[in-house]
Amino acid sequence: MNKEILVIDDNPDIRYLICNILKEKNFSVRSAANYDQAVLEINKKLPDLAIIDIKLDRADKDGIDLLKMLIKKNSSIPIIMISGHATVQIALESIRLGAYEFIEKGASFSTDKLLNYVYRALETANLKEERDIIENKLFHSFELIGQSPSIIKVKKIIEKLSNADSRVLISGPTGSGKELVARKIHKLSSRDKKPFVVINAASLKEKTYEKELFGQEFEDGTISFGVLDRANKGTLLIDEVSEIPLETQANILRVLIDQKFKRINGKKDINVNIRIISSTSKNLNAEVTSGKFREDFFHRLNVVPIELSPLASRTEDIPDLINYFKKKVSEINGVQEIDINTKNDQLYTHNWPGNVRELRNLIERITIVSANETKENIDKSISDILNNKGQNDFATFKDTFTSPLKEAREQFEKEYLTIQLKKNHGNISKTADFIGMERSALHRKLKQLGIKGIN
Repeated sequence: MNKEILVIDDNPDIRYLICNILKEKNFSVRSAANYDQAVLEINKKLPDLAIIDIKLDRADKDGIDLLKMLIKKNSSIPIIMISGHATVQIALESIRLGAYEFIEKGASFSTDKLLNYVYRALETANLKEERDIIENKLFHSFELIGQSPSIIKVKKIIEKLSNADSRVLISGPTGSGKELVARKIHKLSSRDKKPFVVINAASLKEKTYEKELFGQEFEDGTISFGVLDRANKGTLLIDEVSEIPLETQANILRVLIDQKFKRINGKKDINVNIRIISSTSKNLNAEVTSGKFREDFFHRLNVVPIELSPLASRTEDIPDLINYFKKKVSEINGVQEIDINTKNDQLYTHNWPGNVRELRNLIERITIVSANETKENIDKSISDILNNKGQNDFATFKDTFTSPLKEAREQFEKEYLTIQLKKNHGNISKTADFIGMERSALHRKLKQLGIKGIN
């Protein structure tokens, strides 16, 4: 793996051991014996991952201080903390400050455990980077566009929530912007510098709910931290909350009441301070009536309800949305902003099954494939898509968000590369330059995804 790891430990034997373990796995390794050396190495070049001893040989600065400094420089760098003397409280504090994992140097330390954590941390960082790219391409933004009465009402509620810490339940159809609203609430709150964690209840297997939420403690002393640990002092968005099993609903309800929980196999209560925002595309009142959702849990979540209307019921927002999205896609893809006729009747008679997300996808597609076209041709292309395949296109797009990550990534890559090739008229070299990929690597990727040619 072409990744660089920085190892900071004041014990030369431990430092030598860890560096050799990593070098044998073809990692590029740098090391530092103390806080000051570590700062020099970090300032030279940020590593892809850091392994930091909590106790360093400087009285006023320890590994926790180094952890804080590195996170402040770049919070996306995974950090593994190690120690032979740290208490459970210090280990937990390092995790809550942003460390990926904690390892004891004692008898339970093993090469396999260290490498397992390193590989997992780097994979998590890679997936986060890819997710951020995908979210950027799909216009995840803190802007809520529109001047319709329903959107103005939502904006006013969000403003009022800026000085409150109430639980919020956001309801609305798929693609209407529920996560966007949740992120806006978080950004305007006093928790905006703390974690914003999302868990999609619909994507989890029933047997994994407890582990994903509460984490797990193992006999060897290692801990798998759940989202409640990672969201502490921040905001947790439970997306599609209606999909949570009844038994797990009861366990989360206890967390809401007591602000504490136990990990699986854990013996001690973990105190947390989390703002819960939940979202659903279902009618939770109906779910309660049918016995599929706990009434007491519903009332705990539904302190401040926010309802997002389908796009088809607020078509007066379509011109503003189009102008916003076409500007964004132009900036992201480095292409000229196209001229779209916002008075096209098809835009207002279409039922928009995918709501704002579908419109956003349409504008991105049209901007890329219709560059340099006349306004009339662009208008015709939009009408053709909405009349003939708009619904099917959204179905494919929607499936990406309900698929396992590997499948979703492949779907996105295939769609993205197909669009880029069309934009460059099938020219592999130009496409490779634009997306920042070697030409040979792009050829392999196209073959892997089954993209044979572009008309």
